[in-house]
Amino acid sequence: MKLLSFEIAGTPKFGVWVDGGVIDMTQRLAGKYPDLLSVLQAGALAEIAAAARHGTPDYSADSIGFLPVIPNPPKIICIGINYEEHRSEIGREPSLKPPVFARFANSQVGHLGAIVLPPESEKLDYEGEIAVIIGKGGRRIAPDRVWGHIAGYAPYNDGSVRDWQGHTHQWTPGKNFVHTGGFGPWMSTADEFGPDPELHLSTRLNGVEVQRASSRQMIFSIAELIAYCSTFTELEPGDVIVTGTPGGVGARRKPQLFMRHGDVVEVEISQIGVLRNVIEREA
Repeated sequence: MKLLSFEIAGTPKFGVWVDGGVIDMTQRLAGKYPDLLSVLQAGALAEIAAAARHGTPDYSADSIGFLPVIPNPPKIICIGINYEEHRSEIGREPSLKPPVFARFANSQVGHLGAIVLPPESEKLDYEGEIAVIIGKGGRRIAPDRVWGHIAGYAPYNDGSVRDWQGHTHQWTPGKNFVHTGGFGPWMSTADEFGPDPELHLSTRLNGVEVQRASSRQMIFSIAELIAYCSTFTELEPGDVIVTGTPGGVGARRKPQLFMRHGDVVEVEISQIGVLRNVIEREA
């Protein structure tokens, strides 16, 4: 099942993506769940699947505005330097534990939304990643038990304002300019994959592939990341863990390759879908 958040005439909704468009679950369930976060908090994915079964689309793809998959996540936990090729290209020593930082919800846009190039920088970089959406909360989750805590997976573009990211050893400013990260178009629920899936990730800039990797190439696996993060914080339904980018980022290319006004960036997880955003200079 593919679940998404979207809007119609400025009204936020959530639904199920099917061939031909979107089944409006906000409408079908008469407002029982106001958004996708509330579905996860209620543990109601099975109810949504049953209600959507044999349903026909209420809206076509071109009639909706895509929102970030979870527009209001309790937490967005991002992992840095989690592929060997990326670690090597930036010249960092291996780490015994995953580097962790946070994003804010207002730093995100949905599929087909504009990723904003702020006037303070000319170094807006792409970072294609696999996002894991938590469905069942927990603390100190053992690695062999994490699969029951995952609601689904989605493409993510952890867009980075590199000069601001490099002001200090703390990355938060460069990762949180408003509307610099993409999240979508939808999440595919974990039951489509089974435990420990191999997910294939690629990033394209203006149609040219710039990144490609498999989740099997992560330094710290999805199971290890959930176990680690759930040790220092209690994970909640709707939390998003963004699992790191592979090699090929623009800042480490020769010459460097940053995103410019009018560029189109795509992040694809082959088993899920393509997140597509245009780059727009902030007025």
